[in-house]
Amino acid sequence: MRWRPASTTRRCRWRSASRACSTAASRTSSCRTAHERRAARRPPVPFLHRLHAPPQGVRSMMSRKTRTILALAIAAAFLGYRFLKPKPDADAGETAANAAAPLHAEPVKPRMLGRIAFKPCSLRSAFSKDSLEAQCARFEVPEDRRRPAGRKIALNMAWLPPSGDGETAPDPVFFLAGGPGQSAVDTYPSLDPVFEEVRKQRDVILVDQRGTGKSNLLSCDGDAADADKPDISPEAMQAGAAKCVEALSKKADLRHYTTTDAIADLDEVRKAIGAAQVNLVGVSYGTRVAQQYAMRHPQATRSIVLDSVVPNTLQLGNIFARNLDDALALQFALCSKAPACKGKLGDPRAELDQLLAKLRAAPVAVKYRDATTGEAAEGVLHAETVAGLVRMYAYMPLAGALLPKLIHEANAGRYDNLMALTRMLTGEMKDAMAMGMQMSVVCSEDGESMVVRAEDADTVLGNQMPVGMAAMCKAWPKGEVPADFHKALATKVPALVLEGEFDPVTPPRYGEEVVKTLPNGRLFVLRGQGHNVIGAGCMPKLFTQFIEKADAKALDGKCLDTLNYAAPFTSFNGSEP
Repeated sequence: MRWRPASTTRRCRWRSASRACSTAASRTSSCRTAHERRAARRPPVPFLHRLHAPPQGVRSMMSRKTRTILALAIAAAFLGYRFLKPKPDADAGETAANAAAPLHAEPVKPRMLGRIAFKPCSLRSAFSKDSLEAQCARFEVPEDRRRPAGRKIALNMAWLPPSGDGETAPDPVFFLAGGPGQSAVDTYPSLDPVFEEVRKQRDVILVDQRGTGKSNLLSCDGDAADADKPDISPEAMQAGAAKCVEALSKKADLRHYTTTDAIADLDEVRKAIGAAQVNLVGVSYGTRVAQQYAMRHPQATRSIVLDSVVPNTLQLGNIFARNLDDALALQFALCSKAPACKGKLGDPRAELDQLLAKLRAAPVAVKYRDATTGEAAEGVLHAETVAGLVRMYAYMPLAGALLPKLIHEANAGRYDNLMALTRMLTGEMKDAMAMGMQMSVVCSEDGESMVVRAEDADTVLGNQMPVGMAAMCKAWPKGEVPADFHKALATKVPALVLEGEFDPVTPPRYGEEVVKTLPNGRLFVLRGQGHNVIGAGCMPKLFTQFIEKADAKALDGKCLDTLNYAAPFTSFNGSEP
C-alpha cells in the first residue's frame, strides 16, 4: 500500500509528540487532536534515539559486552535520528524494514533516470506495516578513486518519482542520513510525510552512504557474552576495535569510507541521473555531508536544508558531554517550575548525580520485566548504561519528560523500570549504526579532538567517550582529509537551518554559528524541541515552501509559535499541573 497524498488519504500515525500528523500539509483538527491525545498518554519507550540499524555484516570475534560498550560509547555519543530502527534480515547487509522488496514476481522493465536503471521496490517503515512504493537500483563506484580499476562499491539507491501531476522540477531532493552510520534508504520512510508536498513535483533520491545500509555495510558483530560485567578500559576498547578492523579489512579498505569519499559518490550519482543541480536535506551528521558537498560543488547545489546542524568547524569530541548537561538543565528546569513535579520528584539533576554516584560505587542487581517481551529477567544496572539512556532520552523532550520520574524511582530503590529501559537501549544500540563506517569517519575527521578536559569530569557523560574513542582510533586506519575540511561553509547557496531549543548534541548556538557565513541562510530555533526537528509543528509546510522558492528569508515562521514544552511526568500515567 502506498502512502497517498493528503488529498486522497488522511491518516494519523503515532510518530512522536514532535512529529506532525501524516498529512502534514493539510491536517484536520480531529487528526491533530487524536495525535495529541496519543502523545499525552503514551510513554516514550520506543525512543531509543533510533538510528536505523544496519544489521548483520562481517562478523568479528568481538564479544557482545565489548560491542555493547563500543556502541554506547560511540553511537550514543554521536549524531543521528531519534529512534527508527529496522530489524535485521537474514541476509547480510539487508534490513527487513527497508529491504528493496520486489513488487512483482515477473520481470519488470527497468525504469530509467538518466543512465541508471531502476526497478520497483517497497520501502517499509520500522513502526508501520504501510509500505512506500519506490524504484531501487545499484550504482557502482570505485572504492579508491585513485585506483578506478580496483574494488568497486555498489551503492544502494532508491528513487521516489513525483507523486503529483504536472511538470517535474529539474532539481531533485537528496536526503542525507545521520549517524555517521545510518542508511538513507532505511531512514527515509518515517520522514516521508514531511516530504509529501515536496514530492508532488520533485524526485527524491536516497543513497546509502558507502559503508551503511546495503552499500558494503561496515558493521561489527560477534559472539554472545555476559553484558553485566562490561570492560570499558581503553585497552579493551582498543582491542575490540582492532578485531573489528581485522574482520572488515577482508571486504573494505577502511581508509576510503570518509565524508569526502561520500560526497564524491553523491556527485557521481547526480551526474548519472542527469541533474544539473540538487537540493540537499541533511539531518545531524547528514548536515556535515551537505555542507561539504556545497563547499566542493557549489554550482551543483541549488539549496541546502540543515536540520540539527554540525558546523564544519566542529570536531566531534568531548564537547558532547557539556552539551548534554546544558540540555538537561533546560529540561529539568521544567520540573522545577511545575509545583507537582518539584514536590513529588525533587531536584532531578541532584537525584541523577546521586544515582550515578551510587551505581559507580556499586552496580545493582535488578529483577525486571523485559520491555520487549514482558518476560521476567535479571541484570546488573551500571552507571554507564544509565548515562547512555539519559542522553538518548534527552534527544526527544517528550521522552526526556519521563526522566525525572525514572530517576526518582531508582533512587527510592525501585530500579525495575529504569533497568528495563537501559537493557532495551543496550540491546538496540549494539546494532544502532554501521559502527565500522562511523569509526572511519570519526577517526579520520575528528580524532584530534578526542582529548580529556578536566571541566567535563563532573558531567553526566564525564570523559569516558573521548578516552574510549581515542583508544579505538589508535587501532583504526585513517583516511585523507582535505586541509580546509573544517573551514566554515561560506556560500550564497540558499540555506534553511533548523535547531531544537533542547537539542543535547547540536544546540542552537551551532546554527547561529553556521548562518553567519550564509548570506542567504536563515535559522529557526524550535521551542521545546530536541534533535531532528524537521517534522515538528508546521515545519513541513515551511520546508515545502523553501524547496519551492529557495528563499529562506521569505518564510513566515509565526506558525512555529504554537509549539510548546513537554510537561514532565509526575507518574507513569503522565503529568500534573
